Amino acid sequence: MTTPLSPFSRRAFLLTAGTAVALPLLPAVTAQAADPIRTYSLKAAPGPVRLAPEPFPETILWTFNGTSPGPEIRVRQGEKVRIVVENALPDDTSVHWHGLRIPNAMDGVAHLTQPPIPPGGRFVYEFTPPDAGTFWYHPHVHSVLQTNMGLYGPLIVEEKDPIAVDRELTWVLGDWRLGPDGLVRDNFASQRDYLRAGRFGNTVTLSGQVAGSQTFRAGERVRIRLLNACDARVFALRFHEHHPKIIALDGQPVEPFTPPGGQIVLGPAQRADIILDLDRKPGESFPIIDSYYPQAPYELVTLKYSDEKPLRSAPPNTPIKLPANPVPKPDLSNPVHLEAVLEGGDMGSLEKAMVHGIQKTKVEMMAAGKMWAINGVASFHNHMDPMFTVPRGRTAVLTFRNRTVWPHPMHIHGHSFMVLEHDGNSIQKGCTVDTVLLGGGETAKVAFVADNPGDWMLHCHILGHADSGMMTVIRVA
Repeated sequence: MTTPLSPFSRRAFLLTAGTAVALPLLPAVTAQAADPIRTYSLKAAPGPVRLAPEPFPETILWTFNGTSPGPEIRVRQGEKVRIVVENALPDDTSVHWHGLRIPNAMDGVAHLTQPPIPPGGRFVYEFTPPDAGTFWYHPHVHSVLQTNMGLYGPLIVEEKDPIAVDRELTWVLGDWRLGPDGLVRDNFASQRDYLRAGRFGNTVTLSGQVAGSQTFRAGERVRIRLLNACDARVFALRFHEHHPKIIALDGQPVEPFTPPGGQIVLGPAQRADIILDLDRKPGESFPIIDSYYPQAPYELVTLKYSDEKPLRSAPPNTPIKLPANPVPKPDLSNPVHLEAVLEGGDMGSLEKAMVHGIQKTKVEMMAAGKMWAINGVASFHNHMDPMFTVPRGRTAVLTFRNRTVWPHPMHIHGHSFMVLEHDGNSIQKGCTVDTVLLGGGETAKVAFVADNPGDWMLHCHILGHADSGMMTVIRVA
């Protein structure tokens, strides 16, 4: 049994894939310097992308400006930006600027903050990012289909006073479910995926390519911006014989620290900025291992040292702490208390929930494509009434209770929040982030100042979980 995610059929999807190579592609993101507002253009369209080296075929993806991940957009903290999005897809779309605290009308959630962008249509986003950091963009229409087809990219907001490094890299972690023909398998509405941990790919990529090695010079200090753009995969990265220091999580600065065991855990949508001092010898190589799923560890990429003379004999002593962003600090003296109980899925206890205002049994929910709920309500993208209302300017303390056996990276739009409590082994505790990863049975308590008015989406960032009910709205008024 499957549930439709898109208004077009399997045949139309395959025909689109087969003819996509003939579509014209725009060049990389373009900034129009003559405009006093920094302006970029993004075109969403099908196109061929080489994920793996020959003799593997190219893969037909849905791309921004002909690439997946889409081009890196770089803007300045506190400077206004305009991004013109064209839709050349056979489906409605939108663009959400994940993690940015921007006006509600620019948040990019179709049916909630804007109408969807129809095929052949365009939408102009304008906003001024208040925070520096590592963010990203992706659709909020038929998210399982569109994101798994490749529609996402990094958005970097540069600090006014950046820290000193020799090099900066953005590593976008992705995975793909590919068939032997090189095409993305079109089983986007698999009930098995929806009921369990989400849609996993069989091919992992680093910034759009099956990774081999990355070459560095001994003595370099490198800033790496890690971004997990996967639908469902959680990463636990170990840098063999290296000791990365985390300097930001979800774009928000933290006191620099080395994570426990040197392992960096990133759930879907989460980001980490790290400082890596390349302090080994020329000619040496070291693996970066993803071991989150102990039954299937693998080498993500190899750190390869060139044969050049070391850049320096010891790591530099320049500061690596980032300047703070202007995120308001929660006032915990008299907060508004909220609770989100997460239920559903395979091996769960959810037997009934409200769907479109009508209570339905588990069997009836599954017939409607709903397998998950928040506080006993399973929502739709195009029908989300606010579950919570917080007066503007008040601090909200939100407790997440995961009563399922599956992980849920919970994300709040338009706000960053402080993780007050987390009974898992979370490196986020005490940090300000926009997505918190709850393991099965875990509880987390977060706090944020509701200073951004509007209706804001709250959802699990395992996209099949969200599309099948684990989403709702927080109203700030």
